[in-house]
Amino acid sequence: MTASTHSQTSACRHVERIQLGNRLLRRRDVELKTGKSRSSIYKGVSDGTFPAPVPIGDNSVAWLEEEIDGWIAERLAQRNTTLKNTARPEARA
Repeated sequence: MTASTHSQTSACRHVERIQLGNRLLRRRDVELKTGKSRSSIYKGVSDGTFPAPVPIGDNSVAWLEEEIDGWIAERLAQRNTTLKNTARPEARA
């Protein structure tokens, strides 16, 4: 096996671990999907409250759609927990 073949085989094995259908979203797509602005996205990445982008080129990044969907799901869960906790006292009254 040549070094080139070995390197290609290793790369293929690595790619196999990524779930099929897990798309890469460019920043504009992330903005549209989340409703967040560019600066808000990068602030969230910086402070660890938003998924980090994946480099896809020298000057290009993208986000894994699965991670963005997970972030949205977390927001919904927080909202639902908050609503459930605030609705309980009213339900008893």
